[in-house]
Amino acid sequence: MAGYWQVTLRDCAELSGVGVHSGSPVRIVLHPAEVDTGFSFLRTGLESGRERLIKASHGAVSATELCTIIGDPSTGSIATIEHLLAALAGLGVDNVLVEIDGPEVPIMDGSAAPFVAAIDAVGLVRQDATKRFIKVLKPVRVENGRAFAELRPFARGFRLEVEIDFDTPVIGRQKKVLDLEPGTFRKDVSRARTFGFMRDVERLWKAGFALGASLENTVALGDDGVINDEGLRYADEFVRHKTLDAVGDLALAGSPLLARYRSYCGGHRMNVAVLKALFADRSAYEVIEAPRREPVHAAAGSLAPAYAFAPDLT
Repeated sequence: MAGYWQVTLRDCAELSGVGVHSGSPVRIVLHPAEVDTGFSFLRTGLESGRERLIKASHGAVSATELCTIIGDPSTGSIATIEHLLAALAGLGVDNVLVEIDGPEVPIMDGSAAPFVAAIDAVGLVRQDATKRFIKVLKPVRVENGRAFAELRPFARGFRLEVEIDFDTPVIGRQKKVLDLEPGTFRKDVSRARTFGFMRDVERLWKAGFALGASLENTVALGDDGVINDEGLRYADEFVRHKTLDAVGDLALAGSPLLARYRSYCGGHRMNVAVLKALFADRSAYEVIEAPRREPVHAAAGSLAPAYAFAPDLT
């Protein structure tokens, strides 16, 4: 359990952009938050100046088609939360309040990298409370046709094993295994972008999706390969992005998982479904608190160098 103390931001971080599906401009501010509050979204700019606080929880998920949405669309919801949550969870952050003035988190460049950069710019601080973990005690599995997602006991942290299988030679079958730690998250998945097929664009537009998608924020695939001039950031960027999505969706557990996660041909719906199956069975998990392995006075203030999440430059 690398990192035993809860962590929040040192200061506020602001980002702006457009929603990949709505196409609407949006501004977010990441605020430091108190211990044991987890991740929450404050949706502002609603009708009559209303605001709504939405906890980032599997129980708040209202839709998982093409992205993960929390909240009720009729009273205020937030879409495409997965890349931001992946950045927070991947860097080991525990408590953040996200103020957002639109219905969708900005897509930025289609990856978690801009969110990582914003977090780096303000830095992290330890808080005077130890982390809580959700320890999986027995296998939990959900299936949908050939697709499945499962959580299993794992003694060494949180491991993700994500496999995709597309019936197109541009992608084909790819698998990524990741032990979630800040260094590996930064290096192996944070820069992996969302992707889509050009043949689906018109259908998505008619359904009200992908209105903000462009070659600046999406890896576009034609019949013969990648359309983006710069090509791919990783040879297997597609499965790495699916892994990034899984990190973000599974952050909706509310605390870091001690588990082995496996999925085949999964996605947002399967990621959320396996969390719901886990929490539906009280015998499948327990909540444990990390031991205080450092003096209490070391908990507050700046992260020590060994704990700081510096960029991996290798």
